[in-house]
Amino acid sequence: MSLLTIDKLAVTFRQDPGADSGDVEGVVDASLDIGRGETVALVGESGSGKSVTGLSVLQLLPYPTAHHPRGSIRFEGEELLGAAESRLRAIRGDRIAMIFQEPMSSLNPLHTVGRQIAETLILHQGLDRSRAYTRALELLSDVQLIDPVTQIDAWPHELSGGERQRVMIAMALANAPDLLIADEPTTALDVTTQSEILQLLMDLQADSGLAILLITHDLRLVRAIASRVFVMHEGRTVESASTEALFTSAARRPYTRSLLQSELPPPPVPASPTPDSPLMTARDLRVWFPIRGGLLRRTRGHVRAVDGVSFAVAPGQTLGIVGESGSGKSTLALSALRLISSDGSIQFAGTPLQALTAKEMRPLRSQLQIVFQDPYGSLSPRLSALQIIEEGLRVHEGTMTASQRRERVADVMTEVGLDPQTMDRYPHEFSGGQRQRLALARVIILRTRLVILDEPTSALDRTVQVQIVHLLRDLQTRHGISFLFISHDLRVMRALAHYVMVMQDGVIVEHGAAGDLFAAPRTDYTRALVTAAFDEH
Repeated sequence: MSLLTIDKLAVTFRQDPGADSGDVEGVVDASLDIGRGETVALVGESGSGKSVTGLSVLQLLPYPTAHHPRGSIRFEGEELLGAAESRLRAIRGDRIAMIFQEPMSSLNPLHTVGRQIAETLILHQGLDRSRAYTRALELLSDVQLIDPVTQIDAWPHELSGGERQRVMIAMALANAPDLLIADEPTTALDVTTQSEILQLLMDLQADSGLAILLITHDLRLVRAIASRVFVMHEGRTVESASTEALFTSAARRPYTRSLLQSELPPPPVPASPTPDSPLMTARDLRVWFPIRGGLLRRTRGHVRAVDGVSFAVAPGQTLGIVGESGSGKSTLALSALRLISSDGSIQFAGTPLQALTAKEMRPLRSQLQIVFQDPYGSLSPRLSALQIIEEGLRVHEGTMTASQRRERVADVMTEVGLDPQTMDRYPHEFSGGQRQRLALARVIILRTRLVILDEPTSALDRTVQVQIVHLLRDLQTRHGISFLFISHDLRVMRALAHYVMVMQDGVIVEHGAAGDLFAAPRTDYTRALVTAAFDEH
């Protein structure tokens, strides 16, 4: 008997509760099965219904807006659809655990990560708080958090995207579940850390017979870990096969073939020299975070997140910053926009930013924008797409009428590949790739000169990544936008960046023209990153 069987599952979202019209079919016909100790992958493009299918297993969708007109989900033969809430609570986090796609949205911002991990241990294992805290520390060590003793008392916003994903994995594995539903478990992780996390999952699987349902867009990851693959397209499972058969023989469906072919990155853009007249420059930029402890919370030291970094971004070109999770990439971006305090010198179009007050910075904000790693976390769930995109116009172009703003929003939505007819929908009604396009539309509507892209494609499947890469290059060509592109994905970096810097532990360890750096990296650290990213074996 299979451990989990999903049979002809359908999920419908009511647009207007109580009305029969306007419903959206998130999943039309999904079927799959997974045995004990087996790793099964569920793949497909953004919006294909993968995550909705995974969330349905534990009934984590927004009911009653979501409902299941048909289908079955059986765990060890027990029907979960329609099960009592008390029964589902006993299974969630104990027999079946889940790693969510967007860790910042899944972690409670009001509690430390240690407390959140301990909570599930107290609830399901009955441990007292002291023992739960000790076990939480062990779990954070197991997932190779850099400094678990210190970071166990950290708040989610104090951790990098990769570190937050490690915390999510620790929480999911806390009670040694029978089934782990891993929804993009390595989305926020760099290539070297990905291999460490995958090895951790495989070791646990070998020790405990854990079954893994891997929901992912990363076909390299599928090939490395999964034994069988189910392919979803437009809410349906359209193909299933062993992993070996899927990758070594011709897939039966044209859609599956397109997924496999889209694994190849687009051609790299030509390299360019270091700019002589940069749009933005930073000199000796430093961001140190104090480490406090004891009853009086005295400063015991500092985390040198950014330690003496200098860079320049040319007009109409892309400067790429790569490095492992926690290397300081995102902190550098926030400091460059003066969204966090820093020491050093920052100039934008000849204007020293460090000397400006918050009020003086405000007119420049329209020219300096950022697209965050987590589009769902950065888009207000209470605002429609129209309200999100037009927000900057309300602030910086206050003389525009509502109809003029709506017309401009329609134009920019078309430019980024979104249907203007969807402008009255809310973020949860868009796929991950569509939400990232929303984030781009919100930025370029202001005719921004410099955009910081903080992992803008990390949560997207490869086919959508290729689309976003082409979109970014097209926007750069048409509008002359400069990009400061931060990523751990060297394949995407190679396709976008003219010039690349490599960060490790808050400092730049190597820099140069993109083509030269990828072809002949000079440091061992960069060589390791390049090998992990481009080695096909």
